[in-house]
Amino acid sequence: MLPYRAYGLSITSEIALPELLAGGAGEAREDVTITLGAVDPDGLADGERLGPFLWSSTREFWLQVPGVARFLVRDGREIVIDAEPGVDDDSVRVFLLGSAFGALLFQRGLLVLHGNAVRIDDGCMICVGHSGAGKSTLAAGFHRRGFDVLADDVVPIDGQCQAIPGFPRIKLWRDVADRLEIDTAALRRIRPNTEKFNLPIAEGFSELPVPVKWIYILSDDHIDDVTIDPILGMAKFPPLRQNTYRVRYLDGMALKPRHLDLCGQLARQVRLARVSRPRAGFTLDLMIDRILADIRGGT
Repeated sequence: MLPYRAYGLSITSEIALPELLAGGAGEAREDVTITLGAVDPDGLADGERLGPFLWSSTREFWLQVPGVARFLVRDGREIVIDAEPGVDDDSVRVFLLGSAFGALLFQRGLLVLHGNAVRIDDGCMICVGHSGAGKSTLAAGFHRRGFDVLADDVVPIDGQCQAIPGFPRIKLWRDVADRLEIDTAALRRIRPNTEKFNLPIAEGFSELPVPVKWIYILSDDHIDDVTIDPILGMAKFPPLRQNTYRVRYLDGMALKPRHLDLCGQLARQVRLARVSRPRAGFTLDLMIDRILADIRGGT
């Protein structure tokens, strides 16, 4: 078993997880174990079927990724992987570190947002939005300017409204890396034959929980400029739910009241705003400038 750490957890794994930080061998605390083993192909006997390849219950989560693996996540402490014969480890890790870990963090009672988290001064800024909205691009741009990144794609938030750091990498498509002048030749693809790469960020990664102060929802529109529009009061709740990581996982977990409470706490604490940008052109630097001006103008 190999030791790692991520999300404030001590993790031991039967498969190598090079994206994660190495843990100390022989640590007394062991929060999560990841093992290879058999996972029932028929789902959960006492669970709720949420889709053709997805089951959930109060204690367990079952996911099948056709052609890759079945995953069983139990009690926020254990992940069992039943990989398809001949599948590559990179493909297994994509879904392990995404969907399976997202479910595990839900089971541990955390609010999990689908976005990227960046430390700015003494607070955390989270950018959320639909797939392809530019969340990872924005995080990479902030990192290039010297800001620490806390998490990419999966952002857990505790009961004190603190973002819990994940692991030191950002996933970038080749065209974005090219625009940022990042050489992908030495980078590892997230999966074979995929033009998306793992960008290590060990030099600019924060391991300490940080209070969430700002959440920006990224969108593109038929406009000529980058605009920021605040979202106030009760209008904050729908965007927080919509940008919860794999929100349907909650349906069988009996965690909806907990999720609602955490969303309420977060809504009261953060500045929530929508960032709109032109659909055409690469407006990254302008977006960063406008977001920093919004943050520092409101603090």
